Amino acid sequence: MKEPKVHVGILSETKIEFIFPDTYRVNEKEVSGKQLVLFDNGKILWKNNRYDELLFEPLREETDSFELLDVTIGINFHWERKENQRFHGALKFIVEDEKITGINVIHVEDYLTSVISSEMSATASLELLKAHTVISRSWLLAQIQKNKEIADINPTYTASVQTEKEFIRWYDREDHMHFDVCADDHCQRYQGITRASTEMVEQAIQATRGQVLTSENKICDARFSKCCGGAFEEFQYCWEDVKHPYLVKQRDSKKATFLPDLRIHSEAEKWIRTSPDAFCNTKEKRILSQVLNNYDQETTDFYRWKVEYTQEELAKLIFQRSGIDYGQVIDLIPIERGTSARISKLKIIGTKKTLIIGKELEIRRTLSPSHLYSSAFVVDKTEVKNGIPGKFILTGAGWGHGVGLCQIGAAVMGEQGYAYDEILLHYYIGAAIEKLY
Repeated sequence: MKEPKVHVGILSETKIEFIFPDTYRVNEKEVSGKQLVLFDNGKILWKNNRYDELLFEPLREETDSFELLDVTIGINFHWERKENQRFHGALKFIVEDEKITGINVIHVEDYLTSVISSEMSATASLELLKAHTVISRSWLLAQIQKNKEIADINPTYTASVQTEKEFIRWYDREDHMHFDVCADDHCQRYQGITRASTEMVEQAIQATRGQVLTSENKICDARFSKCCGGAFEEFQYCWEDVKHPYLVKQRDSKKATFLPDLRIHSEAEKWIRTSPDAFCNTKEKRILSQVLNNYDQETTDFYRWKVEYTQEELAKLIFQRSGIDYGQVIDLIPIERGTSARISKLKIIGTKKTLIIGKELEIRRTLSPSHLYSSAFVVDKTEVKNGIPGKFILTGAGWGHGVGLCQIGAAVMGEQGYAYDEILLHYYIGAAIEKLY
């Protein structure tokens, strides 16, 4: 197999400004300097001409780069901001949803150099970087394959189930039909060559070049999140109802291996209200800084965390985030939990409406102005008058969906001397590491 190329969706706007410090080629013409494309009646307007698609290719693929201005990063997260970003490879523009989408076309290994530099801090240990390189490569190639299968077999694929009593939706990369992956946290954080790559990142990529995780002769869908909260979640509780043999429940520890059945609410409550031993149960800044960028470190309480809402705040928030008027909120009841205690189905009982929502990301989006850290939480109601609580306190565990590699746990393992293959096989149970190219 030859090293493939990947199409990465970077931004989608009605107007995109970009700069070619180096000479690029489009339609057999050479171009450089500052450029502007505009959405105009279903076409891309560039230099007074209209196009369905534009592809700018570098003259020297190894060294040439381009810059995109005002790229939004951390979309819908608390650190959302705009920045100018530089990229190697080609720049493609397409029309999509009444906007222009800018796509970076780049070799997989070059893409990984950026992902690892963007997802990980420059201070990360070599073994952690190697482990993350293998899962990022595996996840990417598995998604490209999955996207082809969906397009060929089930082009009308949807990621939601809706009835009068339930609204169950999951968010996956199937949202992207015209490129392989996006550049934001929805897929993998990719910021081109904006975050300078270190010698250690280059070393990790060279040492693992072409390596992927496999299971049952397929590339593993190697998910990862910031902090599992002490227990691994299973795939089917977060996305479609598919059980992957390598993404199964386990405690994030080698010392303490017993894990209660956190699908049972009483066990989940005990787990969340305490602080069990786990690799990711750390507040050591030196370790956290390996995984978290500066804006991610604005809070360090994510192994166990707490959020409080007044009745007015919660009712308004749920209405704004879901578009559904529940009236005053009477209760939030977990209907189904996964293997890490994350709620996959939550019943919202209001004075005007009652509805069960899921899966985990839909719950997190509904109960926070950006994203709740995770859906592994228990609810306390206080100041109850005439059956209406005046305050809701959410006590929770972990950051993210908790499936696959736990970045903070893996950072601790790397510090404790575990090799990258040991880290990988702790989080992807029964998987194998194979070299594709």
